[in-house]
Amino acid sequence: MLKSVDLSDYMLINPVKVKADINLRDAMKSIISNKVSGVCVVDDNDVLLGVLSEMDCLSVVLDATYNEIGVGQVSEYMIKDVVVAHPHDNIIDIAQDMLLQKHRRRPVIQDGVLIGLVSCRQLLAAVDKFNP
Repeated sequence: MLKSVDLSDYMLINPVKVKADINLRDAMKSIISNKVSGVCVVDDNDVLLGVLSEMDCLSVVLDATYNEIGVGQVSEYMIKDVVVAHPHDNIIDIAQDMLLQKHRRRPVIQDGVLIGLVSCRQLLAAVDKFNP
């Protein structure tokens, strides 16, 4: 059994972030170098603007390569309509909703500012840690 169901006990603090105005290839480098499946897109005040996944990047880069065109800024490709969580949400409810929505990550915001992220990896680690 989990010691707590409070999301703040399991979320990743300081998730990988990029700005909306950087080139998609630079965001891809951030995804690759940080070994994550996606990044949060924020403004200068860490207000969440969207998310960008490695699948989003792969789709764009394959299309650009095939059509021999360049890629643009992250803002052109990020998912803007993002479901978010809050630090004291119930981790079980979040996990169930992520499964239902088929989401791999959920940004955690407080007072409109990105403070963390919960991904399938954090959820699996939480269950593994407290369910020997």
